Amino acid sequence: MMLDTIIFATQIVVPYSEGRPLRGSEMNKLKVIENGAIGIKGGKITFVGTQEEAAHLQAKETIDGTGKLLSPGLVDPHTHLVFGGSREHELALKQQGVPYLEILAQGGGILSTVKATRETSEKALFEKGLFHLNRCLTYGVTTMEVKSGYGLDKETELKQLRVAKKLNEAHPIDLVSTFLGAHAIPENYKGRPDAFLEEMLSMLNEISNKGLAEFVDIFCETGVFTVEQSRNFLQKAKTAGFGVKIHADEIDPLGGTEMACEIGAISADHLVGASKEGVRMLGQSDTIAVLLPGTTFYLGKDQFAPARDMISSGAAVTLSTDFNPGSSPTENIQFIMNLAALRLKMTPEEIWNAVTVNAAYAIGRGDVAGSLLEGRSADLVLWDVPNYKYVPYHYGVNHVNKVWKSGKVVAGKGDMHANYTLSS
Repeated sequence: MMLDTIIFATQIVVPYSEGRPLRGSEMNKLKVIENGAIGIKGGKITFVGTQEEAAHLQAKETIDGTGKLLSPGLVDPHTHLVFGGSREHELALKQQGVPYLEILAQGGGILSTVKATRETSEKALFEKGLFHLNRCLTYGVTTMEVKSGYGLDKETELKQLRVAKKLNEAHPIDLVSTFLGAHAIPENYKGRPDAFLEEMLSMLNEISNKGLAEFVDIFCETGVFTVEQSRNFLQKAKTAGFGVKIHADEIDPLGGTEMACEIGAISADHLVGASKEGVRMLGQSDTIAVLLPGTTFYLGKDQFAPARDMISSGAAVTLSTDFNPGSSPTENIQFIMNLAALRLKMTPEEIWNAVTVNAAYAIGRGDVAGSLLEGRSADLVLWDVPNYKYVPYHYGVNHVNKVWKSGKVVAGKGDMHANYTLSS
């Protein structure tokens, strides 16, 4: 059989878990093929093994990745991709120590993004989303989650979800949509959070019928929605047929982590303030911990999510950019991998599993993304690094050489140094 492409690499990382995410000590195990090869035909992976085992294979195209690393396409399981405007003007205020609530009172914060998103046309949101998606792709992301949540009203939330659906149809990155209408309490519902949640719940039938989201999320935090409000909201979403997620315990240990485990949420996200009981319950549940160290870093906080405690408890842990305009304005998941090593004290093996196989399971894509298996879509990244430990080590640059989606090269700088030699 003539293959379309064979890619040779000095090292191939092959994350995998049978039907579930990797948990606890399993996360520190990573299959690595030295001097490996991947065969592709019809956009699918047809061979995974050593170069010696691939000696009999023939292909129309051969990619020589000598000295390079090959991996699955990365999965980013928590982003707020679709939004209007930006908030760079708030950075100076934060540097001066102006409290967030004061920034909010001045018309900044999330309400600033809500205003801009409401005022931005669907076409303009689509074009802006494409810009950010293209950048995500260059960093090696081939599958990602995208949330609404900057509308806080029916019209704009649906607009965001429609844009996400159109982006999924137009762009190589596979997008998984989440309805986060309960992201904050809009000013016209101040003092009436339950009434606002009922309005958001009233949208679920339309969202379901139009195929606009698979998951429903809520921001459970001091000053936003309580644990009981969040529990009630998410249980009703589950009854309506949605998977559920939760922004939990980002600042205060309210018990959102425990509640997420109790109701069977697919993931609990942020978790910087998760209690010891919450960490213990994560280790005993199917709920995946999605950690967002970029947010903690950008906000200048010293306390990061207790990744080591979570892994020790037996939890499944993953990592994400939390790309958004206010608290984590970055599409660079490689930098998140660096932070995971430096601030969360995760091992290289844990980090790679967290941005591939576990991240895929955190958005319901464990059966199609995050692993290199024969028969799966050839979503691959070739890296300009000698081994898998190098990416978490060398920070602040983009190590991607090429990105394949369904067997086609869709991004990458290629061998940027190939035409340069040292003069004698």
